[in-house]
Amino acid sequence: MTDGTRQDTPQADDPEHSGRTAVVVGGGLAGITAALALADAGVRVTLLEGRPRLGGLAFSFQRGDLTVDNGQHVYLRCCTAYRWFLDRVDGTALAPLQDRLDVPVLDVSKPAGRRLGRLRRDPLPVPLHLGRSLAAYPHLSLAERARVGRAALALKGLDLADPTLDTQDFGSWLAGHGQSARAVEALWDLVGVATLNAVAGDASLGLAAMVFKTGLLSDPGAADIGWARVPLGELHDRLARKALDSAGVRTGVRTRVTSISTNENGSWSVQVPGETLVADVVVLAVPQREAHELLPPGALDAPQNLLAIDTAPILNVHVVYDRKVLAKPFFAALGTPVQWVFDRTEASGLRAGQYLALSQSAARDEIDEPVAVLRERYLPELERLLPAARGAQVRDFFVTRERTATFAPTPGVGRLRPGARTKAPGLYLAGAWTATGWPATMESAVRSGVSAADAALSTLGRPRPSHLFDFEEAA
Repeated sequence: MTDGTRQDTPQADDPEHSGRTAVVVGGGLAGITAALALADAGVRVTLLEGRPRLGGLAFSFQRGDLTVDNGQHVYLRCCTAYRWFLDRVDGTALAPLQDRLDVPVLDVSKPAGRRLGRLRRDPLPVPLHLGRSLAAYPHLSLAERARVGRAALALKGLDLADPTLDTQDFGSWLAGHGQSARAVEALWDLVGVATLNAVAGDASLGLAAMVFKTGLLSDPGAADIGWARVPLGELHDRLARKALDSAGVRTGVRTRVTSISTNENGSWSVQVPGETLVADVVVLAVPQREAHELLPPGALDAPQNLLAIDTAPILNVHVVYDRKVLAKPFFAALGTPVQWVFDRTEASGLRAGQYLALSQSAARDEIDEPVAVLRERYLPELERLLPAARGAQVRDFFVTRERTATFAPTPGVGRLRPGARTKAPGLYLAGAWTATGWPATMESAVRSGVSAADAALSTLGRPRPSHLFDFEEAA
């Protein structure tokens, strides 16, 4: 960035941009998506990110010879917007989906030791696609399985547009529909904690219903799981930056925005150290508290709502063994503090041994625990789950902590989440925390970026790119 004031507009004879300009503040998935969508519509875009990289909270870093993701991120086949994003940055082949949902679930709660179950689907219509798996699921009794089926049908009948769902908690609804504590632990929270970052009792019924209806009860393949076989930085930084460059987006990292304000002619001034950028529209694609600090007076009717949106942490435990201890790409666990375990050996570049990443959601009680305490807790648990780990040497053990990983999906959060449009003409909001209808996922972030770009294009009088909403047709 350079000193002084910059009117960030193209040359008047540039037919691709016709003088329309935008500044996108924030280089996470929401900001990248908004910038690409605006640029694809012929707008001259500047993307500003305070960190030295793009990708927001889905990023990678180096630890010696290892390339480490800050946390394990997955998506589902029903995440059509994130799949569109992967395609847009030429990353689809690097984050493939399962051919068919198949989740190994290890239970070590019984004295007899390990018991393996599976959650997988058959090529049958909903809800029969999960019928055989549920009928054979060994971690629930026959009566519990039957009650799960009845609750699933009741969940399928809920109207996601009903605002009263947001006022109720999912745990109470499950209890009212005959779900035992074991059923909540072994099924509903197994899925819900990973997708909502909250246990059922702390989660909005509206968001939980959205997750289960869309992921498990909409289409037979909706819950098939995809994850990056390369470091996240390859997708969300290197490939994203390449796509932005190709689209003509001017990208500035290590560039923190200090203020935004309107000008007398209706344009916007965006202040960064040593420079003022002027643009027709601005998209704020930053966390809710940062957005609150940057919003000009009057931009929202109730700006304090942004501060009322609580956050929830995710803890990630990383273990490098001297040998292979896990044959599967991932598994979920019951009867142990361990939630989900992923093999990240190949993606990290590790040449010998095996690197496992444990993703621990809803980790308020553990997020500030010392590494030594977490090591004493989790290494024995991995030995309980993986007999091959009992004789293996631990070459490295470390943790990554995201204290504000997601917004907390608590009852009532729906009324706090703002839409893309503000009351200030030309100013738009994006981020997984905005009113996308989804919990705080990569899918929600991309959808918010599309919504913000679509609203901005409407203001600018520019037609949306023909491909921008392709993901809606795939839903």
